Amino acid sequence: MRSARSTWPKKLPGKVLEMNDTENISSEERPRCPHCMFGLIVTGKGERDFLPSLFGYLMERAGCSFRVIGRIGQRSPITSPARILVMVGTGKIIPDSDEEMIGLPARRFLRNQACHFVILIDDVEAARRPIIAQVFQRYRAALDTMLQPEEQVRASVHFFANMLEAYYFAHSAAVNRALGTTILWADHDGDVEIIGHPKGDLKNLFPGFDEREHGASIVALLNLEHILGNPNTCAYLRSLLDWCVRQLQTNCQIWDSNLGQCFQLQGGNREHLTSNQ
Repeated sequence: MRSARSTWPKKLPGKVLEMNDTENISSEERPRCPHCMFGLIVTGKGERDFLPSLFGYLMERAGCSFRVIGRIGQRSPITSPARILVMVGTGKIIPDSDEEMIGLPARRFLRNQACHFVILIDDVEAARRPIIAQVFQRYRAALDTMLQPEEQVRASVHFFANMLEAYYFAHSAAVNRALGTTILWADHDGDVEIIGHPKGDLKNLFPGFDEREHGASIVALLNLEHILGNPNTCAYLRSLLDWCVRQLQTNCQIWDSNLGQCFQLQGGNREHLTSNQ
């Protein structure tokens, strides 16, 4: 598994900033942060264990690292009239659980740390797609209620569709190498974000598949540039990477000047719900 930290300078394609290049950059052009830290709030046990390694492609090309700062249960829209009445009666904007598990950890990570960023990541299974806008709003409310305006823009909400395991099917070589056998003969022909039951499909193809043990090995090998090579697929994942790259370009040391050209960011599909953060 890749290390959560990288050292620079790097030797990568395109114009790379060497250490002493910074002497020739004006104070207005010099990135504010020598190193950026992304804190992840996740909903799955596997994501808690190994999700930072998914972002290895970014960590190799910019001064950044990723770590999990919290795990929560999946949230659903609050529709119970009784619960809404209690919240209104007590003057609460968000539930106590959202304040304690989402808002406060994000605040602690961001407060007085201009080089820190927060990403809350949930799954958008097929059954939840009709309500995903309300789920998104609940998560955003938990962040925005607890954060100052300057901190709010350094926090975002994103989704894996239908779940992290869907993206395994877009990089069959990584899956086969991690499992030590061939279970996928080719990358999925189409958009993996609409595969109905990716985790169940993996278990059918590889009895004994363990989402945490095997997932850690697979995620460490996934190549996001390969997965996002088709501009017409993976809109949710591309929106997540687009947000990360924009923060890096604005705030951080970039070793690969072609980073903004990666992941089909220039014209690839994005998920409208999450891409406007």
